[in-house]
Order: sequence, then structure tokens, then C-alpha cells
Amino acid sequence: MARDSKNQIRLRIHTRIRRRVNGTPERPRLAVFRSVKHIYAQVIDDSKGHTMVAASSNEKSAANGGNLAGAKTVGKLVAERAKDKGIKLVVFDRGGYLYHGRVKALADAAREAGLEF
Repeated sequence: MARDSKNQIRLRIHTRIRRRVNGTPERPRLAVFRSVKHIYAQVIDDSKGHTMVAASSNEKSAANGGNLAGAKTVGKLVAERAKDKGIKLVVFDRGGYLYHGRVKALADAAREAGLEF
């Protein structure tokens, strides 16, 4: 019997989370993706399937990369861009990752910058 890779397990957890977490125009979904080198965040309206706002650590304005400081920068950036578009309330989608480390740092920074979830 073959064992599942970490990513397959994460995707299974992510699918389970997505059954409950859904982005609407009034309250879009703040989705997080974490790679080895970078961290990405998107604010998504699932009813239309549109990304309203995005930020990542591989942008020139977020020079820290995918570490904890980079996650904080991305959280702040995505919150500021969302506020510029008039988005204040979101639902948080941790993407199957544990709410710990870089994912938690991104969420805390987004909250401090004014997003509510």
C-alpha cells in the first residue's frame, strides 16, 4: 500500500475545508498558498470565480521572500489592497496548512492592517 505525500494529504484537508469555506461578493475568501521559497495570498469571489486582490512574496515590494517577515509583509500588502477595493470582511482559507508559523503570521498581519475575519 503506497503512502500519500505531504502535498496529497494537504490537498485532501484543503478539499475538506473548502466544503465549508466559500467566498461571496460581500465576504470573499482570503486564500493562502505556501511554497518552500514564497508565500502567496489571494482574495477570491467564488461565486464569479474571480481573484479580486492578490499579493505574494516574490513581488519587488515584498523583498523578504517566503520567511516569517515575508509572510507578514504579504499579509499587510493584501489587506491594504483589499481595503483600497472596499473589501473589509473576508473568510480565511488556510489552504490545508496548519494555522501556525508563516500562515499565522500572514493572517495576523492582515488583521492588524484592517481585514476582519
